[in-house]
Amino acid sequence: MSDYLPPPAPPRSALTLRLWLAGFGLVFNSVAGWLALRADLTWLGILLLLLAAVCLVDFGWVARRKRRGDPG
Repeated sequence: MSDYLPPPAPPRSALTLRLWLAGFGLVFNSVAGWLALRADLTWLGILLLLLAAVCLVDFGWVARRKRRGDPG
């Protein structure tokens, strides 16, 4: 009698998780920055919008790597 184990599931890409996190950060920081600016918290609004810009750049970079077919 042989021990039969099913084949392992294919690994999920860490780039996909990073893409989702960058997208969430972009949406969250954009909305929070806009709300902070509306509440006259200018310094906080600018900080959050700068973080949203960083998330946008990261999102674009990861999407480029996934399109290119990089592993991971």
